[in-house]
Amino acid sequence: MELFRPSFVFWFSVCVLVIFCTTGSGAVELPGNVTVRAVFVFGDSIVDTGNNNNKTTLAKCNFPPYGRDFKGGVPTGRFSNGKVPADILVEELGIKELLPAYLDPNLQPEDLLTGVNFASGGAGYDPLTSQIEAAISLADQLKLFKEYTQKLKNLVGEEETNTIFTNSLFAVVVGSNDIANAYYNSHIRQLQFSIFAYTDFLATSASNFLQELYSLGARRIGAFGAPPLGCLPSTRTVAGNGKRDECIKEYNQGSELFNTKFSAAIASLGRNLPDAKVVYIDIYNPLLTLIENPSTYGFEFVDKGCCGSGTIEAAFTCNSLTPPCPDASIYIFWDSFHPSETTYKILVSQIVQKYVKSFL
Repeated sequence: MELFRPSFVFWFSVCVLVIFCTTGSGAVELPGNVTVRAVFVFGDSIVDTGNNNNKTTLAKCNFPPYGRDFKGGVPTGRFSNGKVPADILVEELGIKELLPAYLDPNLQPEDLLTGVNFASGGAGYDPLTSQIEAAISLADQLKLFKEYTQKLKNLVGEEETNTIFTNSLFAVVVGSNDIANAYYNSHIRQLQFSIFAYTDFLATSASNFLQELYSLGARRIGAFGAPPLGCLPSTRTVAGNGKRDECIKEYNQGSELFNTKFSAAIASLGRNLPDAKVVYIDIYNPLLTLIENPSTYGFEFVDKGCCGSGTIEAAFTCNSLTPPCPDASIYIFWDSFHPSETTYKILVSQIVQKYVKSFL
């Protein structure tokens, strides 16, 4: 990647700061003395914006009908009909419209200043999870972040890089693949752990990852818990033997166990990491509320995705054999594992409004 000349870098950096501090189209108004310079995202397919596109893995979606409702109607590697939470978050904060994948071959130097995305579909806190899905593991996502950090230092210098990190938000969205895939679906970890022991292992692994992120300069870290995995259309279809009328309690209990332990671990980190704001973000209850009260939010379908669900054979992703519904906005889920853009917008807006002050 060719870097800008130093004189231009200085001018561009000043312009970005001025534009961010004086405009911003986000829905959230921050106090006058608070800025969020950039957003960095680590995690799985919920927030992946295209890092898996050139990787040999089944966990990719750079093909129709994914991206059907995205700008231009093109598939970008986002596991959605449109934007994913990583994009909506930077938009809500008034930083930029989209959060680019770090491995996007079209990534521009100026993109580095306001944040990039390292998430990979199929990743998990458990190293085995990433192996099963052939995803970019969290360890490798950290390696990419270190590479990015050096590029940013070359661009704006070490002092400015540290300032950007201190005034940025780091979001971590992982855990669903561990519980759903490595434990319940593949049964590999069930041979080694009870669900109680496995969620202990996950919470410890998650805490270790957040500490590594802190050691690399992160100071505002939002770590998401697991969603109600038993209510996903794929879980209802497979674990429910084809019936989708109820959430699968066993999967939801796995999520709840992990969330209880993870939130406790995060509280401990918050007390022991100097100058850090490490915040546990509950996604379980907000999503469950939508599922249990769909009409309140304009949804009609909760037990199947707009595409990619309805039979065991088409239980997971959209493809040409399972054409999508005409209007994804009335579906909580886009495919049988990932929510629709409409759902994401509702959830991210709620989360930002609830937690933004926790990072001040």
